Amino acid sequence: MNISAKSYAKVNIFLKIAGKRDNYHELVSRFVRVKNLYDTITFIPENPNNEFNLIGDFGCDTKKNTIYKAFLALRDNCPKIDAYFRIYSIKVDKKIPEFAGLGGGSSNAATFLIMANKLFDLYYSKEKLAKIGAKIGADVPFFIYEYDSANVTGIGEIVEKYEEDILDIEVMTPKIECDTGKIFTSFRNKFYKEVSQEERDLLLSLSSKDILNKLDISNANDLYKPALDTYPQLKEYEKKDWFFSGSGSSFFKVNNNG
Repeated sequence: MNISAKSYAKVNIFLKIAGKRDNYHELVSRFVRVKNLYDTITFIPENPNNEFNLIGDFGCDTKKNTIYKAFLALRDNCPKIDAYFRIYSIKVDKKIPEFAGLGGGSSNAATFLIMANKLFDLYYSKEKLAKIGAKIGADVPFFIYEYDSANVTGIGEIVEKYEEDILDIEVMTPKIECDTGKIFTSFRNKFYKEVSQEERDLLLSLSSKDILNKLDISNANDLYKPALDTYPQLKEYEKKDWFFSGSGSSFFKVNNNG
């Protein structure tokens, strides 16, 4: 029997840097799931290799893939997971562009953790899964909680549901693979600033539509200017009422019927 689940993309309605913690930047952001853009993860009962087998169009080696990292994180506490994935393969129908600021890899890891938690009767709480996920990637906890909209703070580990109507989000991704590390380097060297407590509290309280009505593309996302600095060709894709997700390269807008 095949087991499948949708692995949704996200956009950052706003993204502000609040400070530094060790080698990480603390952020203040509103994450929103994109309900019309998702990968599909399926466990299929075919595995010619008798070892972990991942099928999909990925831009990295299997051992660097977030799903593989999630598998390793669970395997240590649940040996039957290893046995199962010697028989079953994991197939991912990729629709979310990679290196695009849409959280595809993090979403894949979270969806795998949720699927495995249910399939193997682990009964891990969302909080426990989120702690496991946080070690894989900063955006993973958001996807673990499966909120349509949430305020995300800290280094991604603090996720608080935000109640609002589901938004109709349109995404456009240029064929530019944005390197998050390079963009953060540019941010630190040329654009560094920290959000004030007053602005933080205001943004976390406003609805996503109100935020986008209040801010322009540069003011909504602290990483847009450093992204432009690193990849000037992004400027060609800038359009009225469109915004920038994460460290890019995706732009998005919210349609009024959402």
